[in-house]
Amino acid sequence: MAADNKSISPTIIPSMRYKDAPAAIKWLCKAFGFEEHLIVPAEDDMIAHAQLTFGNGMIMVGSLRDDEFIEHQKPPSALEGYNSQSPYIIVEDIDKHYNCAVESGAEVIVPLKEQDYGGKYYSCKDPEGFLWHFGSYNPWDSDS
Repeated sequence: MAADNKSISPTIIPSMRYKDAPAAIKWLCKAFGFEEHLIVPAEDDMIAHAQLTFGNGMIMVGSLRDDEFIEHQKPPSALEGYNSQSPYIIVEDIDKHYNCAVESGAEVIVPLKEQDYGGKYYSCKDPEGFLWHFGSYNPWDSDS
């Protein structure tokens, strides 16, 4: 459905809740290259809301807490390590990005490899088990 306001660009922003959101934010910035855009602290060293950017993309992160949100979406630790969705993030220097993630302790699920349709990608889990996919293939540039 098209927005009536032409100045609003459609954007998809994944959101996640972490048991230790402050540690997750630091790790995501170090391992994957996210940058802090907005951090809203809460009591007891929790994060009420955080926005992390990567290029022109963004994710939202918060602390795991007992509210209406948790009734509908669980972290991987509550799902025996499974994920129900995961982001694919386009990176320019995939080899460098992969090495940084590995050095930071990411659990590699699919090692860096070439795709049949172009580019390279890898998949990994962060310390709390969220699944991430990174690649050099940009589907916006494909001819398919």
